[in-house]
Parts: sequence; C-alpha cells; structure tokens
Amino acid sequence: MSFLLYPFIFLFGLTIGSFLNSVIYRLEVKESAFKGRSYCPRCHHSLGWKDLIPLFSFLSLKGRCHYCQKPISWQYPLVEITTGLLFVFLAHYSIYDLGLMIYWLAIACFLIVIFVYDLKHYIIPDKIIYPAIIIVFAYWLLGNLEMLLNPLIAALLASSFFLTIVLVSKGKWMGLGDVKLAFFMGLFLGWPNILVALFLAFFFGAIIGIGLIAFSKKTLKSEVPFGPFLIIGTFVVLFFGENLINWYLNLFLL
Repeated sequence: MSFLLYPFIFLFGLTIGSFLNSVIYRLEVKESAFKGRSYCPRCHHSLGWKDLIPLFSFLSLKGRCHYCQKPISWQYPLVEITTGLLFVFLAHYSIYDLGLMIYWLAIACFLIVIFVYDLKHYIIPDKIIYPAIIIVFAYWLLGNLEMLLNPLIAALLASSFFLTIVLVSKGKWMGLGDVKLAFFMGLFLGWPNILVALFLAFFFGAIIGIGLIAFSKKTLKSEVPFGPFLIIGTFVVLFFGENLINWYLNLFLL
C-alpha cells in the first residue's frame, strides 16, 4: 500500500522544489519568498499558472520563458526533480513514523536551498542555516531530550574542527558558514554518524576538486564551495550511515 503513495509524494516534492527555487532566487535579490507573484527573472513578467506547473511547464515551454523567450535555467527542473526524489527516499525510510517524516522533509528543504545557494554564491545564508539548527534542536528537546547530549557533543566537535581550520587558514580554506553547517550536521546526525559524513564530504570534495583541476576548470588556488559536499555526506549517512559504519568496523574484525 505504501508504494501507491510514492507517486503522490514525488509530485508533492516537485511542488515544494518549485517553491524552493523561488526561495533561492528571492534570497539572491533580497526579496520575501512569501510576498508577490512569481515572475521571470529575465523580463520580470508575472507568470501565469500555466507557467508554474513544476517540471511540466519547463518541458512544455522547451526551457524558454513564455514571454521573452530567453532560456530558463536548468536549476529549476533539477531542483524540482531532486526534491521529488529525496522526498520519496525520505518517506520510504520513515513511512511508519509521520512525525519523523515531516521532520526529515523539512530538513531536506533547508539543505537543498543551502546546497544550491552555496554552489552559486559561495555563501551559506544565515536566514536558512539558523532556522534549520533551531528545528533540529527543538526536535531533540520535544521528543528525545534524554538523547540530546550525543548530538550536542557531535555538533560542538564538528564545528570546533571547522572553526580551527578557519582560524588557521584565516578564512582561506573554509568560511564561518561551513562552521555553522558542521554544527547543524552534528546536531542532526549525532555521533558517530557525523564522522562518516565529514569523511565522505572530504572524500567527495577531493575527487571533484582533482577532476576540476584535471580538466582545467579550477586551479589549486581556486575557491570551491564545500557546503554542497557536506550536504551530500549528510544525506548519504542519513540513508546508509549504519551500513557504512558496520562495514567499516567489520574491516577490523576480519
């Protein structure tokens, strides 16, 4: 029966992804995401309902604005599809716990916005990361207060590690936004999952960084946003963290 819900969850995710695109753009131009009608970022023409159907509008318009015919960024359908797929995965892993499902879906929204915004602007906006931290902290307080010590220690250790990197490099290797995101990750994932998430973030970051240098897209001195890799590590651990930890421990037991 639960599988019958997944298409509806995916469509719901598409809709939320469309809203997240609006949030990302409104953050860029310093406008409220909850006021005013949606408009084309190129010609600023107000969009009709036919222009706002998640994914399907992009396909029917062949990736161009209905009014000015300028290309629509691929960010819009990619964010919508990614949100839809993430919602399905998160729902699958929490299908029997509605409270946990809502909590995970809300956190996913914040992380998607941070991922895209940091990738585009090399900034993790305080308007997004602080509410995310508050929601996670409130979740532990309201439902699992006796277990708060573990994620709190993980958050402090992770953020202290990144803060040390910021201070040593004088902000050249990491930014304070990464410190805040690391604190969030520790609070959200707890110990020892945070270790796996950080390892994966540095691993993926190294692989992508080497690839960019190899294809002459970046140099050793180029700035690369680290937030997206931290978020990828967070989602991988959320879905497969226990299996990864067990696999790693079994390496020493064999």
